[in-house]
Amino acid sequence: MENPKRENRQRVANIVLENQNLFKDLVTLTFKVDDKTSIKAAWILEWICTHHHLKWMIPHLDEFSNNISTLKFDSAIRPCAKICEHFANAFYASKENEIKQNLTNTQIDKIVSCGFDWLITPQKIAVRAYTMNTLYLFGLNRDWIHSELKHLIETKIIHESKGCKARGKHILQLIAKREK
Repeated sequence: MENPKRENRQRVANIVLENQNLFKDLVTLTFKVDDKTSIKAAWILEWICTHHHLKWMIPHLDEFSNNISTLKFDSAIRPCAKICEHFANAFYASKENEIKQNLTNTQIDKIVSCGFDWLITPQKIAVRAYTMNTLYLFGLNRDWIHSELKHLIETKIIHESKGCKARGKHILQLIAKREK
């Protein structure tokens, strides 16, 4: 796969979708952080989680949550940040689902910790945007997250790019609504 064009990601995802046994290898390859192939694996992993089967991640939740903090390449962090956002959305969905039933507090804590690390280190706008949403959602049941997130947005993120500023203001509005 030369580049992350939609058709390329779908073509490679189809290979994994046809043989689910390859999914475990895809997750493992995503976290071979010294190998640039991990970037492409992360693209495919995110594509499958977004467009096909987020629930395929259930047997790999420990591996994912234990290893996301080890990612080095920006191009691998972005898709994993999006997967974290998918987990948060599924966890707080009104309908019962398998992510809600299987994602543990320990795994959530690791995702939250990594998310704060991503917000305090130089990251691309997309990573920050996905992460702010993820932290907002996981903060619905952990009060300290909203106060820390609010502080970070007000002191750091609000002074960054227009995209970060816009998402930050949106998250601050959600937190303010919640506080009332």
